[in-house]
Amino acid sequence: MNDVLTRFQKLGIIPVVKIDNAKDAVPLAKALCEGGLPVAEVTFRTEAAEEAIRAMSEAFPDMFVGAGTVLTTEQVDRAVAAGAKFIVSPGFNPVVVKYCVDKNIPITPGTSSPSEIEQAIGFGLEAVKFFPAEASGGIAKIKAMAGPYTQMKFMPTGGINADNLCSYLDFPKILACGGSWMVSDKLINAGEFDKIRELTAQAVNTMLGFEVAHVGINSADENEADATASFFGKAFGFEKKPGNSSIFAGTGVEVMKSMYLGAKGHIGIRTNYIERAVYHLECRGFEFDPETAKRDAKGNLKAIYLKGEVGGFAVHLVQK
Repeated sequence: MNDVLTRFQKLGIIPVVKIDNAKDAVPLAKALCEGGLPVAEVTFRTEAAEEAIRAMSEAFPDMFVGAGTVLTTEQVDRAVAAGAKFIVSPGFNPVVVKYCVDKNIPITPGTSSPSEIEQAIGFGLEAVKFFPAEASGGIAKIKAMAGPYTQMKFMPTGGINADNLCSYLDFPKILACGGSWMVSDKLINAGEFDKIRELTAQAVNTMLGFEVAHVGINSADENEADATASFFGKAFGFEKKPGNSSIFAGTGVEVMKSMYLGAKGHIGIRTNYIERAVYHLECRGFEFDPETAKRDAKGNLKAIYLKGEVGGFAVHLVQK
């Protein structure tokens, strides 16, 4: 995938914003960045769109700002000149798509049928928008259409919200979901940017689904590990499950057979999407130790430790 699509995939959620007054662009961008989504698809449905893209791009140069609802090549030019890093259209307009492809401008055109997907393939595109997602059949239709098009990725938009977000993202062929539930017109026009920041953070947390998986306890040797695990079994009925390097007591306690990372042990944090979680935590300033990464036979990341300790414990992510 190209860099734009890779970034879409890591972000997971693309806020779709309609800005009526360009003065709201910078505070909105600030709220999105602070909420954990440094990205915005600014729709060309208002006269303020071009100026808003320019203001966001200048105030937050690292923010991933693009233009949505792009219907003409003239709008493509205006959006790119203002600083848009990607173009999204509601439907499949071959003239606009060809214009962007010829100029090497990243575009994700709207589709809702196999015929449109095949047109996208003809232009060499790797991903399409699926719009309007819920009204067009939702995740069930995407799964039904995705079968013949093994390399195509989808970015559903329209009717996506906190309740159905993960049902889309759980499907591997979904790059990201576009949505406006955290950036509604009402909130933007009322200047409720604190609320937007709060809803954005909630959206990211809903997507990543962090929860404690287990607590790891370091032991000097296998005998000590067995004794510790046996304690939890005797006291609480936790089943003892020996492994190569540790013994689990139930699912919440892992007793290491030797001293491992963390002065006291480690804490495992489970997440819905570990690659996205790594990206978002890195955006928050956390660092990971690549030497601790564990992958499955297909190369998919399954676990990785953050650098450093907290309270004497190392912390690692684990894929649900």
